[in-house]
Amino acid sequence: MGKNERIVLPDRVYRVLEVLIGLGGRAPAEELARSLGKRASDIQRDLAELERLGLVKVIKDVIKRPELTPEGVEVLENGLPEVRVLNTLEALGGEASISELAKESGVIDKELKAALGRLRRAGLVEISGGIVRLVGSDRSSFFETVSDVVKGLKEVAEGRYPPNFGELRRRRLVKEVVSKTQIIEVTKEGALAWSEGRVIRARVITALTPEIIRSGEWEGAEFKEFDLSIEVPTIHPVRKHPYAYFLQRVREILVGMGFVEVKGPHIESELLNFDALFVPQYHPARRGTDVYFVKGLPRLERVSRELVERVKEIHEKGWRYKWSPERALRLVLRTHTTPVSIRTLMKRGAGEYRVFSLDRVFRPDTPDPTHLMEFHQLEGIIVGKRVTFRHLLGFFTELAKELGLGEVMFRPAYFPFTEPSVEGYIKHPKLGWIEVFPGGMFRPEVLNAAGVSGVNVAAWGIGIDRIAMLVLGINDIRDLYTNNLTKIRSTPYPKEVMR
Repeated sequence: MGKNERIVLPDRVYRVLEVLIGLGGRAPAEELARSLGKRASDIQRDLAELERLGLVKVIKDVIKRPELTPEGVEVLENGLPEVRVLNTLEALGGEASISELAKESGVIDKELKAALGRLRRAGLVEISGGIVRLVGSDRSSFFETVSDVVKGLKEVAEGRYPPNFGELRRRRLVKEVVSKTQIIEVTKEGALAWSEGRVIRARVITALTPEIIRSGEWEGAEFKEFDLSIEVPTIHPVRKHPYAYFLQRVREILVGMGFVEVKGPHIESELLNFDALFVPQYHPARRGTDVYFVKGLPRLERVSRELVERVKEIHEKGWRYKWSPERALRLVLRTHTTPVSIRTLMKRGAGEYRVFSLDRVFRPDTPDPTHLMEFHQLEGIIVGKRVTFRHLLGFFTELAKELGLGEVMFRPAYFPFTEPSVEGYIKHPKLGWIEVFPGGMFRPEVLNAAGVSGVNVAAWGIGIDRIAMLVLGINDIRDLYTNNLTKIRSTPYPKEVMR
């Protein structure tokens, strides 16, 4: 700002400076805003503009003020607990039990104990066997102290610090409230420019539009100069959540391999979630610590008697125990997406087809960097007369290649509903070999339960969240589902997968 330079301000900004000068050139931001009929947050932009021009300076300050606590308010309204106890004791003839004092004075629990303690230290009472007695006759110093306390509380109520503030705070009758504020002050240059009449109120045009030209509003107006030193604001283009993008890419890969996506309900019967998969009813995976049971809902659908009879026969002959149809019909939040594959087999029967399901499953895990109560699973089956275990291994190898996971190592595994079973491992540069591809060939018991014969079925159920963490470079599974925009914007799409 030059010495004799004119300063043109928009009407709104000019008004802020005008009111501030009317307040003596210095005022808290809250007071200035109130004088303008606004909130302090409403004038921050205007203050920034005035500060940029050197007309005002914004001083950040900390304000401390005393304040009564609820206990302090109570004392001012009803008197100190020790005074109330003393007056009650006198009214009761100078002797009373502690319980009687509490009842008659209304001072109870910790307050009564503290009040009796102060009276005893003042030499006004003695306590023996639960009986309180008045002693001594000189109460002048006691009431002098009481008067000081009440006087101090009144000063705090008026917003002043009394000499005995520390003592009152120890008794939790008062507290100190600390708040941050802004003090707005007109600078010497600003005051001089105002007094010389160099601060001009005018209509300032920041963007010239066809409407302004046609209407003639530009005549007599001031045009704000471009400030090329101001950095251009960062514009974040709309982008999909990285995990949502990843899941879509996985779908595209599977469709490209000849698979069709299928869906199933999140609430499932134990019959399809466990029993049809040859998981016995005494299996530890069916305990309340591993499954969310759903109560208060009717059955999802009518279950065919033939299905129940087939499953019962398979369990009682295969596992040799008494199978309960009542338990099989209980509802659960599905623990995996394999029931979708069973439903598909029951619907489509024998044939040549490939299907997958990519959806949420639920297990009662404690959330931590590697576990969630709700997560995604990628499930699928390959159905055909000539499908073999080698097709499953080839599928895992090709999927790993498409996702940029590198070499896959296989080792034998066990699952109740597949035989043979396998676990596929990929090598992480920091964590070493990690299991990501579990699968196997559906057992005859599973195919019989679904009413399917004459075909082989290769099945797999992948914890896709774990693979997504590897691909996206995320170390905490909770970040896969974050709504934190900074994390979402900073997570790149891997080029080898997101093509």
